[in-house]
Order: sequence, then C-alpha cells, then structure tokens
Amino acid sequence: MHVVDRTAWIDANTASMGALVAPAVEKITAKKAAGPTVRKVGAKVTGAEMGALLGYVASKVLGQFDLAPEGTPSLLLVAPNVVQVERELGVDPSDFRLWVCLHEETHRVQFTAVPWLREHVITSARTLMVDLVPDPDKLPERLQQITGRLPSAFKEGGQGLADLVTTPQQREELARVTAIMSLLEGHADVVMDAVGPQIVPTVGEIRAKFDERRKGASGPDRLLRRLLGLEAKMRQYRDGAVFVRSVVDRVGLDGFNQVWTSPETLPRPTEIAEPEAWVARVHG
Repeated sequence: MHVVDRTAWIDANTASMGALVAPAVEKITAKKAAGPTVRKVGAKVTGAEMGALLGYVASKVLGQFDLAPEGTPSLLLVAPNVVQVERELGVDPSDFRLWVCLHEETHRVQFTAVPWLREHVITSARTLMVDLVPDPDKLPERLQQITGRLPSAFKEGGQGLADLVTTPQQREELARVTAIMSLLEGHADVVMDAVGPQIVPTVGEIRAKFDERRKGASGPDRLLRRLLGLEAKMRQYRDGAVFVRSVVDRVGLDGFNQVWTSPETLPRPTEIAEPEAWVARVHG
C-alpha cells in the first residue's frame, strides 16, 4: 500500500494509461493514411485529454488498486483527498480511513485471489481501445456522427464522451467491460459495508453521509462528471452492489463466489440489472 499525494497518483496513472493504450497508439501510427502531421496532432489531443481527465479525477479519487498493465500492481491511497472528505463529512478519521482501505483492499484480493482476472480486464480494455481507433478515411464521417450525438453526452444514464465516439457494436463491448467493473466495484462496496460496527464502529454513519455527499454535487461539477463518464462510474458502485446482494440472497456467499470461476461466469451487461438471470445461467 502506498499513501500518495495527487501528483504521485497522476504519475502512476499516466504510466498505467500509457501502457493500456499502447496497442491503440500502435494501430494509429501503423496506418499509412495517417501522415506525420495527423499523428502529431492526434498525440497532442490525446495527451491533453488524458491530462485534463487525470487532473480532474486526481482531486476526487480516494483510493485505487492500480493494475499497472506493464508493471507491478499496487494499492494507492490519495491522502489529501481522504483528509478533505473526512473533514467535509465530519466523521471519525480513523474509522473513515479504515473504511476506505477496506474497499481498496477488496480490489487487491479480487485480483490476487483470482489469477486470470487482471489479465482479462487489461486485455478487454485494450481490445476495446484498439477497436475505438477510427480509420483515417472514415474520420469525417465519424466527426459528423459525433456532432449529431453531442446532446446525448449530457443525458442522465449515458456514458459521457463514450456515447459520442462509439458505434453500436463498440457500445456493446463497452457494456461488457462496464459489467465487469460494476461487479468489482459493487463487491468492494458490499464488503466495506459488511464489516459491521465491531470493526468500523461508525460504518452506518459514514455510509449515510458518503452517499448523501455523492448526491450533493454542484450543477457544473455534475455536468462535468457526466461528460467525462464519471456519473457512469458512480452507477457501477450502486448497480454492482445491488447485483452482489441479490445473488447472495438467492444462492448464498458460496454461490455468489462462482462468479470468479472463469470469464464465462462473469455477469453479462443485462445480468447486472437482472441478477436472477445470472443465477439461472450459472447455477441452472
């Protein structure tokens, strides 16, 4: 576990994001139709977008299990943000910090106890990113589609900018990746809330205040989160937790743990919203 400031978090994620998008960058540079000027401008735009996104997220994120696609995974806690939020909420600092650690430690267990999971998530994300790279000769058509779909980026329930740049087939693949992330985030949320007051005495108060804080974002901040797809990230916690609790209620914890058997037993996009469908498919 590493306790870091915002700059160190950005540095770690810049390295991880660079390794994650490397195959997509290779696809761009390999296209003969993409001349040096196009590649140079594309790199600058991509770098600017990544920098803006990481800068914004760095001020919000409390902790993260960094998968480090080409390095060693590590658990990061962003100290300034943890302290800021615990003060805003007026909660017990020791309890809050332990509560946050439980969520991130659950992610560490997920990826270390399930040998195939890390590579599966990384490969799925890389495959999607490569597929998102448009052919240069189709770029004008893609830009026209983006312009036409611009209002959808601001709608409730959307994926933000992802709605603008994806085809229906790509959105299906994005939904599969999102379903995996919903499982992981929801499972971590369930674990952190299930510890009980014997471990985190004020866990009930912390959860209530934390959820209320999520709802209370200002108008401009919520609009930016929606555009960047961070509202969709928030839904992953909620929808994933509902899925986990529903499955455990139906088949118990051992039955739920069948989800970690193989990529085929991970929930499909429709099953996150219909846990009984996952139970029927996996347990018969």
